[in-house]
Amino acid sequence: MPIPELPGELIPRHSQQELWLKNHVARMCHFDNPEKQVSFLETPKFPGSQPVSFGVKDLAKLEGQDYWVCEKSDGVRVLFLIIDRHNTYREITGIFFPHHENPVMPLRNTLIDGELVIDVDRKTRKETLRFLAFDCLVIDDQNVMNRPLDKRYGRLKEWFHRPYQKMLRDHPHVAGAQPFDIQVKMINLSYHIEKVFNEDIPKLEHENDGLIYTCVNTPYQPGTDPNILKWKPPSENSIDFKLVLRFPPSRYNPKEPDWHAKPFFLLYVWCGGDKYEEYDDMYVENNEWEELKRSGEQIDDRVVEVHWDAAISRWRMMRFRDDKPHGNHRSVVENIIQSIVDGVEKDTLLERSLAIRSAWKARLSQQKPTNVPQAPQQQQHQSYPQPSMRPPPMPVVTSHPPLSPPADFRYGPLASSPWSKVSGPSVYAGMKR
Repeated sequence: MPIPELPGELIPRHSQQELWLKNHVARMCHFDNPEKQVSFLETPKFPGSQPVSFGVKDLAKLEGQDYWVCEKSDGVRVLFLIIDRHNTYREITGIFFPHHENPVMPLRNTLIDGELVIDVDRKTRKETLRFLAFDCLVIDDQNVMNRPLDKRYGRLKEWFHRPYQKMLRDHPHVAGAQPFDIQVKMINLSYHIEKVFNEDIPKLEHENDGLIYTCVNTPYQPGTDPNILKWKPPSENSIDFKLVLRFPPSRYNPKEPDWHAKPFFLLYVWCGGDKYEEYDDMYVENNEWEELKRSGEQIDDRVVEVHWDAAISRWRMMRFRDDKPHGNHRSVVENIIQSIVDGVEKDTLLERSLAIRSAWKARLSQQKPTNVPQAPQQQQHQSYPQPSMRPPPMPVVTSHPPLSPPADFRYGPLASSPWSKVSGPSVYAGMKR
């Protein structure tokens, strides 16, 4: 399924308008103090929070703290004022958000976190551009980043989405003029994982890219947040590199490349700023190379998403990621590789859900009732309720659910290959790799 194009007119880079917007967001998010202003304004960092890859050790986190879980949509991450991963700004017209207390007045300064996806109707195949909101940093001029997730999510629904939906119901002619549809993403308690797999994901009209676990009791943290966990089956974990093509020398003139030959597909890892280092290579079959040539697109010097093919111990291409300014940082790459080796399978998550539920209930019994997420209320119109407290159906077990067996036991050790950064030796031919 295609990655959606961001709507709106791009604000010129490095213009006075873009500078004003960056400063405005910095003030909204309280980044404009002397300690934080430099790191935010002088670097192209995307100010949204970023998850870490899920590993076996994180199963204990799900037992030790309250987490919410939702499906991870395969779309474009944006902040609304829309800021994409390039930290560029786009101006959108024809959209209005009424105030939650007085719908005649507009909602004041607000910054919403979400994902832009293309939903495809299963019957008509009609495509709908849709913004799935799941968190907020600032709402109606109030910075809520230091509040726990359940409070932020409540504000997102009550102050941002519900008044907007009511406006569209009261004025149906307005709905057709909106640049995209807006919904609030459904979330579940962490032990309702069976519902997510069996009910939520099958109903999706866009691609799914795993799960996101978010700690309920922690604040919103820009940048990498260890309290947000991104889960994928180990075989589906992917990494973004910069793809660099290198052609072999011509047999007629060794000093010239053979442009008609199949090149080497080198993967370069981002080291921060504009610095990249060669990391590994990607395997491309002959028919895949011919298809890439027929596309007529530029291939070299683009961000490419790859996954690890354990059958051949090589990286394989998934797609280009032109929506991202850089590949994954070296530190992120190392963490993802570790999650491939130390990954958690779907069955392990399901088996562990009973222990996670028991631990959640034990904590709940020691808390005040005001900390309990409220059960959804019956409404005539579509709504986005708090997570249901209904326990999932599962067999009664008396012993602790077993941990997933080691990766080596399940898949065998990673094959040793001098050409592989993942499984090869750290020193090859006398050179450190």
